[in-house]
Amino acid sequence: MTPNTMKADSFISTPRIPFLDLKAQYSSIRDEIEEVVHDVLKSGHYIGGARLDQFEEEFARYVGARYAVGTASGTTALELVMRALGLGRGDEVIVPTNSFFATAEAVNNVGATPVFADVDPDTFHMDAASMEQCITGRSRALVPVHLYGRAMDMTAVVRLARAHGLMVVEDACQAHGARLTGVRVGGADWPACFSFYPGKNLGAYGEGGAVTCNDAELAQSIRILRDHGSPVKYQHLVVGTNSRLDAIQAAVLSVKLRRLDDWNRRRAELAGIYFRGLGETNLIMPAIAPEGGHNYHLFVVRTSQRDLLRKFLAERGIETGIHYPQPIHLTPAYQALGYPGRGSLPVAERLATEILSLPIYPELTREQTQEVILAVREFDDLVREPDWIFNKAHGQVA
Repeated sequence: MTPNTMKADSFISTPRIPFLDLKAQYSSIRDEIEEVVHDVLKSGHYIGGARLDQFEEEFARYVGARYAVGTASGTTALELVMRALGLGRGDEVIVPTNSFFATAEAVNNVGATPVFADVDPDTFHMDAASMEQCITGRSRALVPVHLYGRAMDMTAVVRLARAHGLMVVEDACQAHGARLTGVRVGGADWPACFSFYPGKNLGAYGEGGAVTCNDAELAQSIRILRDHGSPVKYQHLVVGTNSRLDAIQAAVLSVKLRRLDDWNRRRAELAGIYFRGLGETNLIMPAIAPEGGHNYHLFVVRTSQRDLLRKFLAERGIETGIHYPQPIHLTPAYQALGYPGRGSLPVAERLATEILSLPIYPELTREQTQEVILAVREFDDLVREPDWIFNKAHGQVA
């Protein structure tokens, strides 16, 4: 699932270079946004209706799926798919431990139990060997996460799913527009869940999500579940929930969807500047993805001096984020599952102490990007000096 990218856990009150600038994006499309919002307000149709139908059709066509079903959030998208697939009490669902908390939370919310897999240190995706070790007689599904916007190679997931009779539910909440072997994430033969949280590459002006799939029966089940179990008003076939994408958000998303590819290309350009500018530093850079295989929702680097670097950048007015500071299996919420603590999933645990998300969004200028690079290089030069890290840690240097 997805990070709350608007809450970058920053300690800068007014950064000169923010981690994310949603105001700048709004300014670039304000007239069109205000027009469609006013149209919805004047129509009096705020739930469902033509605007939602339009966006669902457009988004399904964009990812290459037959159906898209709008939901209230990415979290509820995951929950509704799992409910529609019949997952529940006694079932185990394998998820990565380095995702946003909602990936596992959705499993619990349908009554099933998440089982946490470790990850690959280069791609940050679920590790094939760890996934396989998690499979038991109670395993029912795998939930691969296209973390940070990088499309995950699904070869191992599909192999394990077929070998063990498991279902696949993609957490694509960060992967809008990313491609895998020419196919956009969300257009494969299994359901995929998206979040339209405002900080996403395709973000609403509030909460929102969607499920894409090619199965008519599954799509209809999700539509019923999202609307109190009701295919027709006041006819309730099952106990559902209220998880509808409202018409204003659908209208906003239709406007933004037309710009998503351009915005993703801009993110890739900025990522290229980072790669070129930081390649000779001590940072461990993200693994290079095939063209179009990463939408650069986040640009995540690694360093053993993460906390010092973050403080150094903050002192220069540069806001950063950590996605995520604690693997899910170590959170207090999941201690009852009996994981033995640190060392049980060592790769994800090590990454959590090293990862740092640098600013990246379409409105970030080349000059701002270069300023980030220069600051990181300055830090890199300083840490090469004898005793600098010790003195900095003990407050003996500015």
